[in-house]
Formats: sequence, C-alpha cells, structure tokens
Amino acid sequence: MIVLHHLNHSRSMRILWLLEELEVEYQIKHYERDPETNRAPAELKSVHQLGKSPVIEDGDQIIAETGAIIVYLLDKYSDGSLRPDKESPEYVDYVHFLHFAEGSAMLPFLLALYTSYLGEAAAPLQPLIVGEIKGILDYCEYALTRNEYFAGDHLTGADIQMIFPLEAAKARGRLIEYEACNDYVDKIHKRPAYLRALEKGGDYAYGPKGI
Repeated sequence: MIVLHHLNHSRSMRILWLLEELEVEYQIKHYERDPETNRAPAELKSVHQLGKSPVIEDGDQIIAETGAIIVYLLDKYSDGSLRPDKESPEYVDYVHFLHFAEGSAMLPFLLALYTSYLGEAAAPLQPLIVGEIKGILDYCEYALTRNEYFAGDHLTGADIQMIFPLEAAKARGRLIEYEACNDYVDKIHKRPAYLRALEKGGDYAYGPKGI
C-alpha cells in the first residue's frame, strides 16, 4: 500500500493528483503547516531527513522529491499512459518539462517570495526577478500554444510537475496576459482526478476558487 505524506498548501498536491489519475490504492497521512512560520512540521523528519513533503512510502521504499516520485510511480504503476513512448518526439519534451518545473521555473517565484520579506532592501533585485518570471511565463505560453499539454496532446507526468508553478503564478495574478497558460490551469482544475485529489487533500491555496 502506498502511503503519501501530504502537507497542506504544498507540492504534495501534485502527487495526490497523480495517484488519482493512476487509480491506484493509497493512504494519506496529513500534516499541517505551522501557523506562525508556515513551515512543515518537525514530525516529517521522522519520515525523511529533509523533513519536507511530498514523501511516499511503498513497501520498504521511501521516496522524496516530486520529480523522483513521479518517475517512480509511472515506472511501477502506469499502464503506459501519462508518459510518451521513448521513441516518440514528445518524449524529449516530457523529460524536459519534468525537470524544468523545479530546475528553472520555480526559482524566480521563490526569489520573489523570499525577497518580499526584505522590504526596500530587496529593491535592487526586483527588476531581475520580474524579468526572470516573465521569461518563464513567456516560454510556457509558447509551449502551450503549440500543444494542448506540455509534452504533446495528451496529459503526462510533465503536466503533473508543471501545474504547480503555473498555479502559483495564477494565484498571485501573474497570468493575466497569458491566455494559453490560464486556459491550461483551468482545464487541469476541471479534471475529475484533480477534483478528487483536492477533496481528499484538504486546504490548498492554489486550487480552483470556491473549492
């Protein structure tokens, strides 16, 4: 039985969504952020040394990091769906966006968040951060005008990864000028598996409004 260690308002929502798409049996162990620090609770360190979520347990295996979890679950539980054939042209995009989400896309959003705590001291960095965010969103918009999803015309694990930076961008009003990105987020938010995950996962600041 897969156990997902799930933290509210976190990247863990992506793994919950993937498990619902795969229609496998799993259990959720819920964790709540500290109301004062907004950090993950210390008890997560008893599961994995990083003390972060998501983490899954599958038998004797304990796997952390969203991308690694996606690869593991698709290798073990997918019937061939949610990833392109290795010989297909879409496979290169699949691998690219699977890593791009955390390797490039999230960094400027995190810099914007962390420097917001510094007030005027962060002013010299703001033009650079804003420019980096624009570059990321321009690239996503370009990708989504070429295909319905990030790795072709079918949902893949790359989309499981890419939804989080775009959700974070939309929640902060950064997608106003990005029609394809907006449509993409709205489309994902209407998927039955996503909605089931949202219901089971609890509080999630980046989900559809009103749910």
